[in-house]
Amino acid sequence: MRGIGKRFPGVQALDGVDFDVRPGEVHALMGQNGAGKSTLIKVLTGVYPRDAGSVLFEGRNFRAASPADSQAKGLSTIYQEVNLAANLSVAENLFLGRLPRRWFGLDWPAMRRRARERLAAFDLDLDVDRTLGSYSVAIQQMVAIARAVDIDARLLIMDEPTSSLDRRETDLLFEVMGRLKSRGLGLVFVTHFLDQVYRVADRITVLRNGRLVGTFEARSLPRLDLVSAMLGRRPEEAESTSHRDKEAAEASRPAILEARGLGRRGSVEPFNLRLARGEVLGLAGLLGSGRTEAARLLFGADAADSGTLAVDGRPVGRHSPRKAIGLGIALCPEDRKTDGIFPEMSVRANIVLVVQRTLSRLGVVSRREHERIAAEIARSLGIVAANLDVPVKTLSGGNQQKVILARWLTARPRVLILDEPTRGIDVGAKAEIERLVERLSAEGMAIVFISGELEEVVRRSHRILVLRDRRVVGELTGAKISEPTVMRVIAEEGACAPKTE
Repeated sequence: MRGIGKRFPGVQALDGVDFDVRPGEVHALMGQNGAGKSTLIKVLTGVYPRDAGSVLFEGRNFRAASPADSQAKGLSTIYQEVNLAANLSVAENLFLGRLPRRWFGLDWPAMRRRARERLAAFDLDLDVDRTLGSYSVAIQQMVAIARAVDIDARLLIMDEPTSSLDRRETDLLFEVMGRLKSRGLGLVFVTHFLDQVYRVADRITVLRNGRLVGTFEARSLPRLDLVSAMLGRRPEEAESTSHRDKEAAEASRPAILEARGLGRRGSVEPFNLRLARGEVLGLAGLLGSGRTEAARLLFGADAADSGTLAVDGRPVGRHSPRKAIGLGIALCPEDRKTDGIFPEMSVRANIVLVVQRTLSRLGVVSRREHERIAAEIARSLGIVAANLDVPVKTLSGGNQQKVILARWLTARPRVLILDEPTRGIDVGAKAEIERLVERLSAEGMAIVFISGELEEVVRRSHRILVLRDRRVVGELTGAKISEPTVMRVIAEEGACAPKTE
């Protein structure tokens, strides 16, 4: 791929990107959110037409009219979410669209035999008559790979294939990738996991903001240089001013929220976390490091399968968002459009959503009280809208983010979890939200602050937990809090978190 360009309304998603894959290599494609990885893959496989540039495949000009056309020409993609038919058998999935037939119907004996032969090449001994959905995600992905190889794919693109796998399942996938590589297939490995990249990749290409940063030989690229390439700065160029030291008295305050060995298989490894009144605890790490997964466990959006969570020293037990709200824990989610706002509902309705039950009298909600509360909080946060009855989807990204904050602030939470609160909003709105964090902390609210912008985390946090590859790998306090230190902890091979016993 040479000089690839792709533009969407108002956004240059790809700008002159070069990318190449050799036979018999694993080429990792890396970059932060919005770097252009997914767009590049979609341009290659025919989901989007390219606006500029050229593609050669096996020496010939290449343009896929659709993903199906791409597959027919020898490029196959394995997605994070397995795109096969879970309700059909393993054998049917392997040969879907090209099922062996006899004159009177399907040739089931031949299909079962051929399915076992294809799977045996990957050391898989499965009941090919079982539905695919009855197997683990890892096995489903192996079946997807076997199908891709069987349709004579010469280039296999794997988009976040390990994001839902545990360590054992990931090992199995990497064994299969090694075999495919030895057969001469080219493999594109899209991932956020540094340890996995250095384990399997031959070369690494980094994109940032739709542009090519560079292509590097994995064995000669230091981890810190990779992190620097993804973030767009070197440690010596980063802001080195530490956050102000907290008063000694504050460090000894009892914890409002405390997690001990909290974790979820395939999501985030067990971690410890302590949060006191008025404290801003930052969660720092690259995209996919486990920051959001940790936040969801704290809020009860995902169920933990290990560890304990306590509020004011009392165990929470079985956790859920409903219980979290009752305990005074609020979450502003990373994806505000999908998980945060109700786009067709009014600004006012979105704001009072959490507290409307407490406003009701005999099941009837006072509109006047709705309007008063919504107007007061909208005014205090500077929400810009024609009026509070317009659909929230008509607001700018920054104002939508303020609406979600307003919703929770009306409930007066004791713990506020902010997951990427400044992503995708303008500079002015970012500054307003950061000032709000400062004010809420000063008023005694405990805050978990998550951002992909390291300078934001460093500037606002009293303490920082650093995550990499779904686990906490370090904790920074006081004078140790700086961008260069965070970057080095992210990149440090063998860095480990405080013990979770």
